[in-house]
Amino acid sequence: MLNEVVFRSETVAPADRFDYWQERLGKTHAPMHLSSDHADDYRATQRLIDLGSVSMWPASYHPLTFRRTPRQIRQSDPEVFHLSLLLQGEGHAAWGKREAHYLPHDLHCNDSSVPYEIHTGGEIIRSVGLEIPKALVPLPHGRARQVVGHRMNGRTGVGALLGQFLTQLTADTTAYRPSDAPRLGMVVTDLVTALFAHVLEDENCLAPETRQRTLLLRIQDFIRQNLHDPDLSPAGIAAAHHISVRYLHHLFRNEDSTVGARIRHQRLEAARLDLIDPALRTTPIHAIAARWGFPRATDFSRAFRTAYGSTPRDHRKQAGRAS
Repeated sequence: MLNEVVFRSETVAPADRFDYWQERLGKTHAPMHLSSDHADDYRATQRLIDLGSVSMWPASYHPLTFRRTPRQIRQSDPEVFHLSLLLQGEGHAAWGKREAHYLPHDLHCNDSSVPYEIHTGGEIIRSVGLEIPKALVPLPHGRARQVVGHRMNGRTGVGALLGQFLTQLTADTTAYRPSDAPRLGMVVTDLVTALFAHVLEDENCLAPETRQRTLLLRIQDFIRQNLHDPDLSPAGIAAAHHISVRYLHHLFRNEDSTVGARIRHQRLEAARLDLIDPALRTTPIHAIAARWGFPRATDFSRAFRTAYGSTPRDHRKQAGRAS
């Protein structure tokens, strides 16, 4: 499990909760002035997850207003970009004359060196925040700062890749060890950098290694989204991304498996989860196999036995007896 620190306002006396939350955010991001209609009994939770030089913090909290002033910047500036994925609620932000309104699945960026004011609304706000040192974003500093104030879509393109990565990682960190944190932080930084370059319409400003790692993440997401297609293959994947099959295999050279092996493993794992799903107990095994790209039941049964040591039918029966 990744290292994380959890805060819940219920563990603090009601009179101290809002001040403690303001102190938490000041340490998580940068000192700010906070105000809220719920300050008398403020409710908030935060998980601060260590990703090496990057920190990630899923949180839920009562609506409030954030203000970071020029004086606070002069007193303390951690020199970070803050990126936030809004999951519930809404927000309105202003950086001088620039303004933007945010809804669920939007992403927005702040620069700790730029004054801002953010108002959030709704019953409860849920979001995932990121703190990334500006020195780690391999873009010209003046260019990267231009992203501040843009409303970025977390449902499409690189924004969707970043949003999916954040929500999946925060949902369950038990699959990772603390030693994985720097690598995960690098993945997050690459996705954020690629998103910035997309917003700036300047993909050429990406470093070659960043462009390569982002392309690999896009391909991995493409594979997940198309496992049901029996014709999914290295050739088709390469064509969809306008690269050669040779270069596709080159991208996977440092991964745990080849392209073909990854496709097969993910299809089998998806089918295995369907087989043990009580809601799909009456769905024929051949239908589940076909759903995940195995049109021939015999091929599916053989591959399943090789991977899991039992037939699909026996696996389903064992899961049923255990439930």
